[in-house]
Amino acid sequence: MIDDFWTCRHTWRQSANNTKWCLIGCAIGDFGTIALLQDSGWPTIYIFGLAMINGIIASILLETYMLMRQSFDFASAIKTALGMSLISMISMELAMNLVDYLLTGGAIFKLWVLPIALFFGFITPWPFNYWRLKKLGKSCH
Repeated sequence: MIDDFWTCRHTWRQSANNTKWCLIGCAIGDFGTIALLQDSGWPTIYIFGLAMINGIIASILLETYMLMRQSFDFASAIKTALGMSLISMISMELAMNLVDYLLTGGAIFKLWVLPIALFFGFITPWPFNYWRLKKLGKSCH
């Protein structure tokens, strides 16, 4: 039954955990870049673009590190990390940056925006990560 597809608590928990680790990596790269460049005079769109790229890179590096701690060799860890869903990471980055833009009017790092941006950064890709795990048996890492 189609309705049963979206009701698996185990898959929701696993996909939430996967999404959480992706969010941590993306947020470090994204918000770090915004904090560094907010007063640079660069156009907001350039800062957000670089922040998204850095967020994805940071997420891949964090995942590689976490996998190596689980006894993966470097080559296997980086290959697995690179196989994470770019759709998930890009949607997460877009959501966080859109929240930042809507609440601050630009690429401006404010601590009060962090929890709101992280919330939307988490819930945006989470259903996709659930679907990918449930339907295809693939985690985002």
